[in-house]
Amino acid sequence: MAEPVQTPQAFPTRIFSGIQPSGGLTLGNYLGALKRFAEKQNDGIETVYCLVDMHAITVWQDPEKLRQQTREAAAGFIASGVDPKRSVLFNQSQVSAHAELAWILNCVARMGWMGRMTQWKDKAGKNSENASLGLFAYPALMAADILAYKATHVPVGEDQKQHLELTRDIAAKFNNDYGVNFFPITEPMIEGAATRVMSLRDGTKKMSKSDPSDQSRINLTDDADTIAKKIKKAKTDPEPLPETVEGLKDRPEARNLVNIYAALAGITPEAVMAEHAGAPFGSFKPALADLAVAHLSPITTEMTRLMQDPAEIDRILGDGADRAEAVARPILEDVYGIVGMIRSRRR
Repeated sequence: MAEPVQTPQAFPTRIFSGIQPSGGLTLGNYLGALKRFAEKQNDGIETVYCLVDMHAITVWQDPEKLRQQTREAAAGFIASGVDPKRSVLFNQSQVSAHAELAWILNCVARMGWMGRMTQWKDKAGKNSENASLGLFAYPALMAADILAYKATHVPVGEDQKQHLELTRDIAAKFNNDYGVNFFPITEPMIEGAATRVMSLRDGTKKMSKSDPSDQSRINLTDDADTIAKKIKKAKTDPEPLPETVEGLKDRPEARNLVNIYAALAGITPEAVMAEHAGAPFGSFKPALADLAVAHLSPITTEMTRLMQDPAEIDRILGDGADRAEAVARPILEDVYGIVGMIRSRRR
């Protein structure tokens, strides 16, 4: 792959990230993404957040369900503290620069790079001949999502880190191929105690909205009773909590619950252990359930309120798309010029 070497030109700090609206939002989405998205607004940095509905259709989606889930995801962003006036919030398909730049980056990326993506291998499995071309090219579209805004930083989970590394390679190759320093070499932002929240039924697997068992996850649409019951039924081992974080090393379910507690409380896992060391899960789980309900119930209530006015959600997404287009279109037009395309009918 191309070596991602950045020359000294400075790029204004801009954060970009997105979530697929292909299922309900979970506690994992909240702690690993939405909570952090809202916090980044307080850093005085430009933030661009996208519901990546074009990524969603790399596997078949029911059209009406996709519309509903896109609106629900937007409600989840807003209810979690993302202010559409302070951040740019939109759905990907409303800004054509994503698809246009993706084609150019498809011509920069190499087949070998794409074939090595572990998510492609995991999702396509043994049936890769029947997988969509879109699923294979997904990482190039992700690169376009990021580079259309010259984003310098992307909050990502560990499972998306390889795709961001590919974005860096594509940006570096574009710059090298055309002798420019046009795209930044985007930096990942991986931080926090629960950037990767695990299943409540299996501490070795990521909490997923696609898991067949609803008991494996906490949905942001769950009511208080459901949240409390799921936590109290979460899989654990028979031993009490250890004295130190190191004692959680070979106890994935215990480590997951401690990390969730730390992330919700805004403290370190070490602080959780200092408070609850030696506690049996019979007392720790109710404490975690109370914390989760107190933190998540207002989000659920606000999401419900927002979803009662889908036209207002559509208006918010449309306004965000206009603002996103104003940033991305000039960048895309510069790309067309760099690669040698005549643009006599510029928008």
